[in-house]
Amino acid sequence: MPEIAIPQGTIRYRDTGAGPPVVFVHGLLVDGTLWRKVTPLLEGDARCIAPDLPLGSHRIALGLEGDAATPAGVARIVGDLLAALDLEDVTLVGNDTGGVISQLVALDHGERLGRLVLTNCDCFEVFPPPAFKPMVQAAKVPGALYTALQPLRTAAGRRLPMAYGKLARDIPDEVTWDWVAPFLEDADVRRETVRFVRSMDNAVTLDAAARLPSLKIPSLVAWGQEDPFFAPELGQRLATTLPNSRLEPIAGARTFVAEDEPEALADLIRGFVREGVPQAA
Repeated sequence: MPEIAIPQGTIRYRDTGAGPPVVFVHGLLVDGTLWRKVTPLLEGDARCIAPDLPLGSHRIALGLEGDAATPAGVARIVGDLLAALDLEDVTLVGNDTGGVISQLVALDHGERLGRLVLTNCDCFEVFPPPAFKPMVQAAKVPGALYTALQPLRTAAGRRLPMAYGKLARDIPDEVTWDWVAPFLEDADVRRETVRFVRSMDNAVTLDAAARLPSLKIPSLVAWGQEDPFFAPELGQRLATTLPNSRLEPIAGARTFVAEDEPEALADLIRGFVREGVPQAA
């Protein structure tokens, strides 16, 4: 994997295909492999960039402290990554916690963005979903989140409803292990991840929601309809709040739309990018 230096440290990323840049933003306790089924479908139409952000599954700790280890801080990292790669007219695609980060990138570091795609993600009052609020509370007690996630060392533990079990229909055990191993095995990764989880609060998403009507770039809300954490109504509300947007329901998908319905998501992204890119004569 290529690596690039930004002011906060070193970021690893996947960079495949050619064409207009599409940058994929994952959420908490996953990495850029979340998009592994989608990017191959787009490589003939777009340059697909999927970084590993400091959200618990990254292999290079950045040593983030204070405001740097918050949604706003990670949004700045994404903005700095776009600048370091010298990308323009970017289509930014966010999922889960990465959807919060993508909203903040568009609002606060959006000079390089041309389009925004939000799949099932935290927004409005939901950050995090109620089922995952105990993680935030555990992060406020030294050592408690590390203890709480020990069951994820086993495949059976990772399949539990309170782990990855309800986020998609079927995620390979080796993939979920790769996602959780850095947090469990690297104290530096764990330390900055705990700081981030501690900062998760719906004050962040409510503030973002109040500012979303100011966005001028086109937006696509591609929302899985079988999600137990982010209901279809939440996607409808998000599409209504964004001023230049449309809603595309995706049947059969849960939170990780890229895992459950990669072809449908890739088709929507491809069409959305083509709408805004001048075609050669």
